[in-house]
Amino acid sequence: MAGDLPSGAQLPSIPTLVTQYGAATATIQRALAALKDEGYLHSHVGKGVYVRDREPLVVTATAYVPPSEGRFAYEILEVTEIEPPAEVSHSLGLASGEPALLRHRLLRYRSEPVELSWSYYPAAIVRHTELARPQRIRGGAPRVLAEIGHPQQRHVDRVSARMPTTEELERLDLPANVPVLRQFRVVHSPDRPVEATVMVKGAHLHELRYDREADGVDGR
Repeated sequence: MAGDLPSGAQLPSIPTLVTQYGAATATIQRALAALKDEGYLHSHVGKGVYVRDREPLVVTATAYVPPSEGRFAYEILEVTEIEPPAEVSHSLGLASGEPALLRHRLLRYRSEPVELSWSYYPAAIVRHTELARPQRIRGGAPRVLAEIGHPQQRHVDRVSARMPTTEELERLDLPANVPVLRQFRVVHSPDRPVEATVMVKGAHLHELRYDREADGVDGR
């Protein structure tokens, strides 16, 4: 990922790696197998092991990734009203037992699954909008929310890493023992929070890009 081994570079032989790292042959073989599973290396039989031409998928941390022909595409997995998790309910300012509308989606990049998302909206304000329908939405949630008087003004992200759940492992087709990045995003309109989204993506594929002007340093 740092570019020390460029795309197409051939790795040293296993005996050379054993000597270089002072590790057992079996350990080196397991490491190479893991890197192949994660998409960093590939083998040419009789020739050797090479670095794949695969850069990290750099995702700009915006409130909405528009679909694009041949690149990003959303698959709707579920649209329903539910009692949301406590984290979501608190972030949206919902009263105890107040429902939220859930849109559960799978994002694909060039047909490969790359992200699962669970987006929650206060049911009272979106129940009769396009967001409540199990279909793709032109312009996404930002357009719908703006049209009903809740334009998106800013969003706050919390990013953490953990091991995947069974659903995440299967739907994202993750290699074994690869953690995921979890983004918890709260989107605010001028008067209230209007969306809380959990986004989960394989840590071996992604970098998150934040670009903002400096607003002071607090010394921590």
